[in-house]
Amino acid sequence: MTAVLERVRGGARVYPYGPQHNPEMVADLARRAYEFRMQVLRMVYNHQTGHIGGAFSSAEILTALYFHHLRVDPERPDWPDRDRLLFSKGHACAMLYTCLAHRGFLPIEELMTFRAIDSRLQGHPEPAKTPGVEIPAGPLGHGVAVGAGLALGARMSGASWRVYTVLGDGEINAGVIWEGALVAAKYGLENLVAILDYNGVQQTGTTMHVLPTEPIGDKWGAFGWHVIEIHGHNMFQVLEALDRADEMHGKPTVIIARTTKGKGVSFMENDPYWHGSAPTEAQLDAALAELEAEVAKWQA
Repeated sequence: MTAVLERVRGGARVYPYGPQHNPEMVADLARRAYEFRMQVLRMVYNHQTGHIGGAFSSAEILTALYFHHLRVDPERPDWPDRDRLLFSKGHACAMLYTCLAHRGFLPIEELMTFRAIDSRLQGHPEPAKTPGVEIPAGPLGHGVAVGAGLALGARMSGASWRVYTVLGDGEINAGVIWEGALVAAKYGLENLVAILDYNGVQQTGTTMHVLPTEPIGDKWGAFGWHVIEIHGHNMFQVLEALDRADEMHGKPTVIIARTTKGKGVSFMENDPYWHGSAPTEAQLDAALAELEAEVAKWQA
């Protein structure tokens, strides 16, 4: 993998393209994110089940994490010194599985078993079944609380690994999110980073209609977190935010990534229908054509 970042000796980081996020690296990761959307589309179409909208909105976030930022070893998924990635918005796991497979945790061809009976790739991630999955995420809302416990445990044991949790904006309707946020702030867990996939749409409508959460940055700040707000489909901004989060001392960080539900396919964007619906053959072909055009832009 050309854009993988590794951490060595006491937490120092080594960047394959040098210390800066240069255009070659950013383009490589941006292209991957669109290729992974194509993979997810085929997976959901294959068994006519799955969640496309939230998977597409998290593509740049997960690509940046797995192919640049996380300290992981696909040959040793349970390596004690690995960074922990908690995919709290578990229903969008088709993108998680795609990144895990392309990172080497499982065979790429296995992706087409997604949501099939007896497949390891269940509709919600399960660590007992799937290499690289850290927590089960059927019920929403547990990523921050579990992350706080893990981050506190790491500090108490003197470990250098970090905890990252990816949240959905509908998910933060859950009160347990904010309980976890309070605990993380109380203990000043600088080794905990939450990335909020803030796409503005959930299963039954817009988040503004279902349960408004703005001003979202002020809320996290009031709970004692360091807040970074970015354009969640701008790969450079995602990478910069992750690096800035790792430099924070004394408090946890939340990266509010403003994204688009169904990003990359015009007829899917910002439409609640695509929260959990599968495409027809004609819709598949049309969506793939749009995504292929985006891939070509990053290859130019």
